[in-house]
Amino acid sequence: MERVTISLDDGLLDEFDSFIRRKGYENRSEAIRDLLRRRLEADREETGDANHAIGCLSYVYNHHQRELARRLTETQHSHHDLMLSTLHVHLDHENCLEVVLLQGAAPAVRLFAEATIAETGVRHGHLHLVATELVHGRHSHAENHHHDHDHDDAHVHHPHVHLKPKT
Repeated sequence: MERVTISLDDGLLDEFDSFIRRKGYENRSEAIRDLLRRRLEADREETGDANHAIGCLSYVYNHHQRELARRLTETQHSHHDLMLSTLHVHLDHENCLEVVLLQGAAPAVRLFAEATIAETGVRHGHLHLVATELVHGRHSHAENHHHDHDHDDAHVHHPHVHLKPKT
């Protein structure tokens, strides 16, 4: 880790210190690192610099909206390659909250999320997208890189992909 020094005027520093207290940071460095990560992630999204991503799409929708629940389900099935998991919560007699975990090519994840949010009857939609690097591996369970899988032979090799968040 490298140490850097920055200069801030008193008013900005006071405001920043108030911010980190409200957010519960233990020190300025961790708060600055988080702010930089968020800004760099937003820049990657703006410039289209993310090839692969994981995402968390959340939205509220009225399940009484004509055919909406069916359309949402069909869209998820037609993009099953992006879907990791879905959580569905009944908020009241009309509204449901869905949280969809996605993984795939960043443009495809983004398009799926935008199309879902744009559906009539969907409200409060938000996509949290994290650019990732694909790290391919082929490891034996006997190596230091161990995963707990139920194999009879402890030396079974299996190809797999790790998603390493950028930054």
